[in-house]
Amino acid sequence: MPERKPIESWLTDMDGVLIHEGVPIPGADAFLKKLRESGKPFLVLTNNSIYTPRDLHARLSRMGLDVPIENIWTSALATAKFLDDQRPCGSAYVIGEAGLTTALHDIGYILTDHEPDYVVLGETRTYSFEAMTKAVRLINGGARFICTNPDETGPSTEGPLPATGAVAALITKATGRKPYFAGKPNPLMMRTGLNTLGAHSETSAMIGDRMDTDVLAGMEAGMQTFLVLTGLTRPEQVEAFPYRPSKVVDSIADLVDRV
Repeated sequence: MPERKPIESWLTDMDGVLIHEGVPIPGADAFLKKLRESGKPFLVLTNNSIYTPRDLHARLSRMGLDVPIENIWTSALATAKFLDDQRPCGSAYVIGEAGLTTALHDIGYILTDHEPDYVVLGETRTYSFEAMTKAVRLINGGARFICTNPDETGPSTEGPLPATGAVAALITKATGRKPYFAGKPNPLMMRTGLNTLGAHSETSAMIGDRMDTDVLAGMEAGMQTFLVLTGLTRPEQVEAFPYRPSKVVDSIADLVDRV
């Protein structure tokens, strides 16, 4: 195999890599500090579309992790960038929280339930039957169906919660229309993130805790991939996949010296 070029920019997942259930993972603060000191471009990614980058910056700060707002990239931002490229100044009926509605407002989208160009489904803790019914009728009426991410469940202190992918499946059953997912594992999220940094995939790396989203998206975007074992994927599960990360490490602490 040809030798990879040195890593000049980094993308890293947030949950399972930097934090776990609201607590920083040992080594996360050192890794972020080294990144800031190095001056290398980096982004912290999340498929969760609930929060704005400003919200996430504040949450991470309370945990002792310093991530500038401009270094946070969410599936909501990736979705907004995709829609802005596809149909600038369009309209959308949105099921989601501030992270998604703010991202769409910022690109000049009109949020409406009257003949929208798109139905955009994101994460929320309050999925309503009324909103889902409205989405079904709008899609049947010709609106295009977009989702921020395909995650079927999300974490909570009480246990797994139904997430965007599960609700999307319900709407697909009712309409016969499958959505376009903008978030991981779609490499679009990686590529738009790299474009935001002005970085190239050949000299970039993706760190994640999931083979089926983080590693897959990074690999398909042409980046080096690092799997950490502090999240969802266990060591014995790696061999079950038809693709492999560039390297498997115990935690983010093992990558501090790579920056």
